[in-house]
Amino acid sequence: MGLFFIVESVKEKQQLHEQLQHMSGNFRNEAQKLQQFIDETSLGVVIVDREGRITHINEMAMQLFHKNVNGRSRLELIGLSFPRLSEGIDKESQELLYGALKGKQATSHLSKTDAKTYVKTSFSIRDLQSGAITGAALIFYDVTELNWLRDELGRMERLSLVGQMAASITHEIRNPMAVIRGFVQLMRERSPDHLQEYFRIVLDELDRANSIINDFLSLAQNRMIEKERCSLNSIILELLPLLMADANMRGLKIELDLEEDLPELELNEKEIKQLILNLVRNGMEAMEDKGEIRIATFAIEDAVVLQVTDEGIGIPEEKIERLFEPFFTTKERGTGLGLPLCLSIVERHNGVIEVESREGEGTTFTVKLALEPPPA
Repeated sequence: MGLFFIVESVKEKQQLHEQLQHMSGNFRNEAQKLQQFIDETSLGVVIVDREGRITHINEMAMQLFHKNVNGRSRLELIGLSFPRLSEGIDKESQELLYGALKGKQATSHLSKTDAKTYVKTSFSIRDLQSGAITGAALIFYDVTELNWLRDELGRMERLSLVGQMAASITHEIRNPMAVIRGFVQLMRERSPDHLQEYFRIVLDELDRANSIINDFLSLAQNRMIEKERCSLNSIILELLPLLMADANMRGLKIELDLEEDLPELELNEKEIKQLILNLVRNGMEAMEDKGEIRIATFAIEDAVVLQVTDEGIGIPEEKIERLFEPFFTTKERGTGLGLPLCLSIVERHNGVIEVESREGEGTTFTVKLALEPPPA
């Protein structure tokens, strides 16, 4: 009888042991799945214990704190105090995590770090039985691209508005202006010399108004353009006499730094001339009666690059992001259509345009035009 109970006890212990192993295996599998999810997700995740020491950090989170990682692996960061990792970089994350360790409800914040925009949230980690706080987690998501897409949508809506306005004013304003200009010229021919300056001013202003209308129309027309294979350097050299004359009138200099044997591109010569004129004249207007405009071209692996650099007053950082918005201008008499027109031209040539500027030092516009294979 005693032997029977011993055997039954051994069987029961064996069954319990097998059940424990099975549960342990299931727990390990679920833990591995959770860890893989945390490591592979596009979210940045940092988990800390009750004292604020890191117990887990994924690759996305390491990218956010890369300045303080100093080449250490994730394993080397385990056990490190979170404030040490985020010191001097992200005080807001510290406040979110320590708020969660104190039991505050999950909160979300929008913040910018290294020109990126993140949505951050934190929450407490609790023991399921006792409910005691055993740690906290910080999760953040990079919404930079979403913000860019939202801004791009807003820009497209504004461009659409410009198109509607341009369509409505094409005949309503342009034709009467042509008639007025014709009569003013006729009156000028029949007027005495002392009135000639007044007529010149009227004609100049009419031409300026007509130029603004042309900018409206060019900006609004998202049309297919005819292109032919040609050299960007040739277009610049063809424009050079006009640019030099403009620079001499303002007391400025133009320096060319054109790379020889530049690959040819599929370009619309008229639009590229308009692009160069706008960028160079923008630079001239940013300078007073001295300084130098530098026009450079060079080839990179997959593009031809045009750079226009001035030594002007520069552009405040908070205004750079809005430079290509229709109607936004930093000039007293600007229309806010020049740079949007440049952007439109560059985009029709499958290119990108970038700007770098420092107040008091000058501005550089960089246009990258993608290389296309020559026709077979």
